[in-house]
Amino acid sequence: MFERAAWPRVLPFAAYLTFIAIADLLDWLGVSAGQLRWLYPFKIAVVLALLLAFRRHYDELGPPFLNRGAAAKAVAAGIVVLLLWINLNADWMKVGTSAGFDPARDGKIDWLLVTVRLAGAALVVPVMEELFWRSYLMRWLESAHFQQVAPARLGWKPFVVTVVLFGFEHNLWLAGIVAGAVYSLLYMRSGSLWPPVLAHGVTNGLLGVWIISTGNWTYW
Repeated sequence: MFERAAWPRVLPFAAYLTFIAIADLLDWLGVSAGQLRWLYPFKIAVVLALLLAFRRHYDELGPPFLNRGAAAKAVAAGIVVLLLWINLNADWMKVGTSAGFDPARDGKIDWLLVTVRLAGAALVVPVMEELFWRSYLMRWLESAHFQQVAPARLGWKPFVVTVVLFGFEHNLWLAGIVAGAVYSLLYMRSGSLWPPVLAHGVTNGLLGVWIISTGNWTYW
């Protein structure tokens, strides 16, 4: 079903989803949120370990890196997505409910957990998700030999399919669709995976700062 080159891009994402399923199952079985607090750091550690183990397979994350202009555009795109993310929150823009992640225990915030959560969301998740959604799935939908597909050659079908799926991966589905569209356009127009990785990291990092400063833990 997959080319050998697909697995380094699929397995970290699959591991991430597996931990989400495990957390949902444990919650259904009555395990308290307090007992599940350290599942996220373990999840991020596993995903990071897989990314590092497969790092030699990620040609799309090699040079050339971003120049100042491309980096500035990516940062601006990440900020725009953040502003839309925290405002596209009407009831009809949501699917299901999000328990979020409240790092407070006995009225005190566990700053170690907050730091791990923020670092994971800003540094690990963007790399893992962009490798799967943009570098792999978008190109695979264009051709089974996905590594031969240049981002600029991607058509509307892979764009629409991945954007919609990316959106419904999130509780805020409309915000997710908008984010997926922005990251995909950055990828297609730049021909590089670095702009969507940077934009995604900026969105997640600033969202984390906003969550911490406002206490809107459900966004995590």
